[in-house]
Amino acid sequence: MIPRYSRPQMADIWSPESKFRIWFEIEAHALDALAELGVVPKEAAETVWAKARDAEFDVARIDEIEREVKHDVIAFLTHLAEIVGPEARFVHQGMTSSDVLDTCFNVQCVKAADLLLEDLDALLAALKRRAFEHKMTPTIGRSHGIHAEPVTFGLKMAQAYAEFDRCRTRLLAAREEVATCAISGAVGTFANIDPRVEEHVAEAMGLKPEPVSTQVIPRDRHAMFFAVLGVIASSVERLAVEVRHLQRTEVLEAEEYFSPGQKGSSAMPHKRNPILTENLTGLARIVRGMVTPALENVALWHERDISHSSVERMIGPDGTVTLDFALVRLTSVVDKLVVYPENMQKNMDKLGGLAHSQRVLLALTQAGISREDSYRLVQRNAMKVWEQGADFRAELKADPEVSAALTDAEIDEKFDLGYHTKHVDTIFRRVFGES
Repeated sequence: MIPRYSRPQMADIWSPESKFRIWFEIEAHALDALAELGVVPKEAAETVWAKARDAEFDVARIDEIEREVKHDVIAFLTHLAEIVGPEARFVHQGMTSSDVLDTCFNVQCVKAADLLLEDLDALLAALKRRAFEHKMTPTIGRSHGIHAEPVTFGLKMAQAYAEFDRCRTRLLAAREEVATCAISGAVGTFANIDPRVEEHVAEAMGLKPEPVSTQVIPRDRHAMFFAVLGVIASSVERLAVEVRHLQRTEVLEAEEYFSPGQKGSSAMPHKRNPILTENLTGLARIVRGMVTPALENVALWHERDISHSSVERMIGPDGTVTLDFALVRLTSVVDKLVVYPENMQKNMDKLGGLAHSQRVLLALTQAGISREDSYRLVQRNAMKVWEQGADFRAELKADPEVSAALTDAEIDEKFDLGYHTKHVDTIFRRVFGES
């Protein structure tokens, strides 16, 4: 985790202190269940909770022990025994390290997902506000980066809203899938621990029992979780790239907020660069880069190996922390985005009405001209606009073949901008469920 791209709320989930606290809770809840089953004395479970519930686990001490024993869970249990005393001998009865590690990792993934869901909610609220603000603000739609037909800026925001709403649905499903607990012992057979212990721990930790584990929770669950993070990152980049294009000097239909005192370039004082959305493009690449390692973690040897462990120690914190930062940054970009409707209109007017070419084409076919000839007539007049800077409407009216099929009034009617926005309300109802 790089502090520059980390928020404390998410980073704290993956801190050693939080990890060891979760490890303790897993062990202590398991001990409660073992006590209820009569496997260990109830007094032992009570003592463990009493002495360690509010204890500050010494990360440096645990690291010191690990340097000797070369095992992180054993190092933690040894330190726990230093705090608890003789009753610590009952901790970890019938359990294996993966019971603690995997259950903890899933708790952390769930906590991270909850924060990411909050991030998405904030982003959705900002997108909805800007969508309704510019619901009928006309702008040119582009395909292949070239002027196509008119849309509205509100529709751009509505599209992003719908996409991130799908992202939210996917993340909810991924959270559900990764929210499992395994307290099944070596190779997952429950030979040395009762399945009821797993059920108790799962309920206490807000998880579900893993239906069948080996010595680890199956990693297809985590592969799906990180795949969803990758999809969300791609959606972040998609909107970021849109803003970056709109901020280009030749376009300048919208731009990132440039705060008082902000500097755009160390060399050129005039610069106002889309640095936030460029940063988001880079962060999205990082999150997507963690998807393939998560997929490769699925294939483990037999009942367990640890080839996945080093991967997850990195992609768990880095993937969620980076995406959390990116979503919050994107929300700020959307919320403060400076929009220039006048420039949108100027850009739309640059091609002399070519955005309405399809309407003229369709009108000619309706007037009895073949589609091939209609296309030829429209295109030859459109090329005069491209190549000579002519006015499209005037050229159409001056074309004898076109004027033989359409009156001047009929041609004028085909340049009505409102024609292209007549179904905006319908689209908004589909997206937002309201007018």
